Amino acid sequence: MRRYDPDLTPSWKKPAPVPEVPAEPDLVVEEAGSGFCGAVVRCEAGTVTLEDRFGKHRVFPLVPRGFLLEGRVVTLVRPASGAPARPSRTASGSLAVPGARARVARAGRIYVEGRHDAELVERVWGDDLRIEGVVVEYLEGVDDLPAIVRDFRPGPDARLGVLVDHLVPGSKESRIAASVTDPHVLVVGHPYVDVWQAVKPSSLGIPAWPAVPRGEDWKTGVCRALGWPENTGAAWQRILGAVRSYRDLEPELLGAVERLIDHVTVGTHGG
Repeated sequence: MRRYDPDLTPSWKKPAPVPEVPAEPDLVVEEAGSGFCGAVVRCEAGTVTLEDRFGKHRVFPLVPRGFLLEGRVVTLVRPASGAPARPSRTASGSLAVPGARARVARAGRIYVEGRHDAELVERVWGDDLRIEGVVVEYLEGVDDLPAIVRDFRPGPDARLGVLVDHLVPGSKESRIAASVTDPHVLVVGHPYVDVWQAVKPSSLGIPAWPAVPRGEDWKTGVCRALGWPENTGAAWQRILGAVRSYRDLEPELLGAVERLIDHVTVGTHGG
């Protein structure tokens, strides 16, 4: 006697099977219906929470064929209890490349204002920068930026990117940035008085960055207002230690740094 499949749907009408993928922390997927792309931050019974590069959270149901992973349709499932998380992303949210060796340094550079800026960029983008061969240097201020650019001698194979603090209309920094017109130099910035403010207050467990009276040293004033010892070096280590990934930074800094990396590595990233 012939045996029949209890499902009488013709095989050519059945959807092709798709892989089931555990919704592990930091796995980056796209929700098929909305196009929302983000990293997994939480997976509970029947739902998954994604966080995009700007810190926005959205909750989606775990439905069959509901997500895209690197362009392929997948079904997300809840990870097995106790299963180890897969380190699939760098601190910047980029796809990790296990065992990758650092690339020989490019002629191009990224300049930042100070040591704290450089350390924060290294904390979040360090893995990406080493793979791309991009060196970050700090200037101790940008007052002499036009002369620094001339000395660097930028060109098509030696592009220069500059990150400026407090780059807002009418500021001294905005006037200096506007004076740099070389097509191989990109000057971008963030609106904060100091790069400390680019770290989200929630990551530090404070309600907000305090307002510091004009004329008072800003970093010392922050320490005083928060009840921290007035030791700015120790305060910075406390702040830097709270940064684990791009999720701990404000969108204005994220966008600025990624524009600089794209500028310096033009040709690799399509320019």
